[in-house]
Amino acid sequence: MAIKRFKKDTPAYFDYTDVKTLQRFINMYGQIEPIGKTGLSSKQQRQLATAIKRARHLALLPFVTQG
Repeated sequence: MAIKRFKKDTPAYFDYTDVKTLQRFINMYGQIEPIGKTGLSSKQQRQLATAIKRARHLALLPFVTQG
């Protein structure tokens, strides 16, 4: 069973310009953490994924990190 790590400090809305918050939900390889680890609802996870993809497209976040 996965440990839900981020349930307490989740924002109501994920903004693609808030890079610091988005980086909390990305693992060391640059992948979006799964819903079991983030502890978000399905709707929040979709909003998070959309915000991360927008930030990557605008070069605010890297697509891949060195691991």
